[in-house]
Amino acid sequence: MQYGTNMNEQEIIKEFKDAQAMLSGHFILSSGLHSPTYLQCARVLMDAKRGERLCAALSGKIKEWEAQSGNKIDAIVAPAMGGVVVGYEMGRQLGVDAMFCERVEGKFALRRGFNLEEGQKILIVEDVVTTGKSSMEAVACVESFGAKCVAVASLIDRRGSNDVSLTLPLISLLKLDVPTYKPDALPPELQSIPATKPGSRDLKKAAS
Repeated sequence: MQYGTNMNEQEIIKEFKDAQAMLSGHFILSSGLHSPTYLQCARVLMDAKRGERLCAALSGKIKEWEAQSGNKIDAIVAPAMGGVVVGYEMGRQLGVDAMFCERVEGKFALRRGFNLEEGQKILIVEDVVTTGKSSMEAVACVESFGAKCVAVASLIDRRGSNDVSLTLPLISLLKLDVPTYKPDALPPELQSIPATKPGSRDLKKAAS
């Protein structure tokens, strides 16, 4: 189900393109899947005003979801690193505490004095959801404190037809159907292009 927003699809995409955050090439996503398109949300959020506009639109959808579902969010937990900035801005927009989980020996954990109380209703916030795997790992972290995850929110939902593991409602600003491929099933056009892991030294070259 889609929830109301004060930005339309063209306006959202324009924000990403204006920020040079929608890249073309051959990218290896954090999920291990390959894609000809990569969304560098860090560049979108680099401009605080742009991030504020996008997160304000997403917060409107979240508030509408709260009203319809009867769930009042108590706090936000964002998986590091991609969700950290958007998580804190969403906390500001919604007027709730925001924290992040980070990997300790391969598993998400809350550190830095962060803590959750039993029964709290938690919103997991990401920048982009591709398979939902990291979101569900964050859910496991939250539930170890006795808190309850009620939904996931992200700027972009780019799950497409992936074999997803997300079992919670996903509230997104934009659903973007971008193809992804397993490493052993690449189309010829990607096989001919060297793969780049976003954030590596070759990212600037791939964006040119």
